[in-house]
Amino acid sequence: MGKLTQPLHFLVFFLLLFGAFHSCDDTVKPKDDVIIIQPKMLDPKTEELILSSLNYAEKHKDKLNDTSKLAELPLLKEVYSGSATKRIWSTEHRWLAEGDSLFEFISGAEKYGLFPTSYHLRDLKALRIQLADSASRMNASLWSRAEILSTDAFILLARHLKLGRLGRDSVTLRTDTIFDGKTVRLMIERLTKESSLRQVLEELEPRHPGYLALRNALPQFLDSLDRTNYTYVEFPWKDSILFLHQLQSRLFENSYVTFNTREADSLELALAIRKAQMARNLTVDGKAGQQLVTSLNNTGMERLRRIAINLDRFKQLPDSMPDRFIWVNLPEYKLRVMEGDSIVLESKVIVGKPTTRTPVLNSTVTNFVTFPQWTVPSSIIMKEMLPRIQKDISYIRKENLMVVDQNDSVIDPYTVNWSKLNKSNFPYNLRQRQGDDNSLGVMKFNFRNKFDVYLHDTNARSLFSRGARALSHGCVRIQKWDSLSRYLIRSDSTFAIRDSVTAWMKRREKHQVSVTDRLPIFLRYFTTTIVDGRIRLVEDIYGDDKLLRNKVLPSRS
Repeated sequence: MGKLTQPLHFLVFFLLLFGAFHSCDDTVKPKDDVIIIQPKMLDPKTEELILSSLNYAEKHKDKLNDTSKLAELPLLKEVYSGSATKRIWSTEHRWLAEGDSLFEFISGAEKYGLFPTSYHLRDLKALRIQLADSASRMNASLWSRAEILSTDAFILLARHLKLGRLGRDSVTLRTDTIFDGKTVRLMIERLTKESSLRQVLEELEPRHPGYLALRNALPQFLDSLDRTNYTYVEFPWKDSILFLHQLQSRLFENSYVTFNTREADSLELALAIRKAQMARNLTVDGKAGQQLVTSLNNTGMERLRRIAINLDRFKQLPDSMPDRFIWVNLPEYKLRVMEGDSIVLESKVIVGKPTTRTPVLNSTVTNFVTFPQWTVPSSIIMKEMLPRIQKDISYIRKENLMVVDQNDSVIDPYTVNWSKLNKSNFPYNLRQRQGDDNSLGVMKFNFRNKFDVYLHDTNARSLFSRGARALSHGCVRIQKWDSLSRYLIRSDSTFAIRDSVTAWMKRREKHQVSVTDRLPIFLRYFTTTIVDGRIRLVEDIYGDDKLLRNKVLPSRS
């Protein structure tokens, strides 16, 4: 009998232990309906459900329930921790002014380049409708869900207004990036005491003049925004059948084709494409290429998404820029020298082609060179020059090139067996003699960077008359190189340097001129500009807007 009782005792102990652990399991899904009879018990029960709901979400991949996923669970846990479990947005069976203000702010979030659906707008709207019903006002479960979603939305709004959605990258200059539980608790404390919610949130925004100009112009843009949800056409396509379906649907939406109940044949589709191209002042060829697709996708909502991305780009910059700096905006094809908020020099530029794009970077101009020689990068030699030389050696003379060996000696090109040279066997450098025929023109501006790019003049100055100027191998060609060089040495204590530069230019001599008052330079990618108080979008030459939109913004649906 004694031998049998030992396993029985163990089984009873195990069951009791399991029951104890099971009874402590706080990851059970909270009930949808927890009705409170006594009004004074509604707050305590709601606060209890807030904690149990957060514990449940922590164990279920941040999901509050089947439809709501929390974005800021770690900070939510900090906000509602210990004795700090008091409701923020509501009390008993009514909303507080803070709760109404938050819902209003979320509903109008587009004025800040934010999208209401990112901040639980649908769920909060549904909860407000439910809680307006007298039969649901005493439902602690609904109030706890509304409280959690409101706080989650508030924290995410604050994060996006302060830091944006793009995150840090290699050229981010912003340093005040701390966003933790203490930060959030101080904001909540402020709005529950003396400050309005709008004031608390707007104080997080950048103070950069470019950001403020874009944000202030946004309401006017929104007033005339066409919110039609047009079909988006993916290009380049991965699935040709899907592409044709999207294209026909989009053409149908603008009445370029009169049906969408069957697939258009090739002739019908070509005619519809021609109609679209004529209506949009595009090249009329009946082919669905990048130009047409870009125009079709340039809808009101897509423009709003691009504006939102540009507002976030400003959030990677510090509020205070240097007193003087060079700003090159690549998609705008513009260089500006800034002193405070004033433009003291503006020039057209030519930037890299999409296949040889100019990088974004931060640096400082250290010197410039008069009548520079151009040592051709190996990538250009292999892709462009060597095939042409192998066909016709006279190409070297026509392009004003020198062949230089590893000892820096100039070699007669006719003594080289070009047919045997390739990427793994090319023991030479190609250099272009200085002068007006040089690809660098007559002046080159150097600044340290890992991409080996620089500013320079060009021997193809007629290209500055073009509207689209993504034409270079990656360096930035500047039209007003002479004005920039004079600006860089304007603060020299004597006229010696300036006089010397003038003499060297007349004699067409190569010299390096150090910049004593070094000037910061920023190469950036912004596709919005403000013209007469209105937002103007320029071409997304490298497709960065599209890439970031798909990565960080809510889906088009």
